[in-house]
Amino acid sequence: MIGFPLGLAYANAGEWLLHKYVLHRLGKQPTSFWRYHWQHHGEARRNDMRDANYQQSAFGWHAHGKEALSLAAIAVAHAPLLAVAPWFTAAVWYSVLSYYRRHKHAHLDPAWARAHLPWHVDHHMGPDPEANYCVTEPWFDLLVGTRRSAAHAVASAEGA
Repeated sequence: MIGFPLGLAYANAGEWLLHKYVLHRLGKQPTSFWRYHWQHHGEARRNDMRDANYQQSAFGWHAHGKEALSLAAIAVAHAPLLAVAPWFTAAVWYSVLSYYRRHKHAHLDPAWARAHLPWHVDHHMGPDPEANYCVTEPWFDLLVGTRRSAAHAVASAEGA
């Protein structure tokens, strides 16, 4: 049963690592598959957190579809662990589904995002998109020091 909390921690760390090193580094390359992430950032920034791509089907070659495909690949890649680490695998699969649902909801309902995922709103709307890489929970951002509150940054700038 210890596998479930370990799987949650692993998934959160993986979310941070993939977001920082794949989506942000490779996503900046114009011909990269991961470029959809920077397009998503642009949509969110221009539309106060909303991204209309999430109104499209998850089965398409657009930002929403590429994100769904990437998450499905992560779930499938962890399937072989089911026989030896069922609770760990269940936590990873839960985390993949949670990421998809919460991320989509955040970009369709910005008021919900501000109340439930303020760290993700800070990632898109704050002064530093190279912070707040976690979407589902800010745990790994807090652990490695990349959780930065946009409200704090604004207050600091106003006091300077």
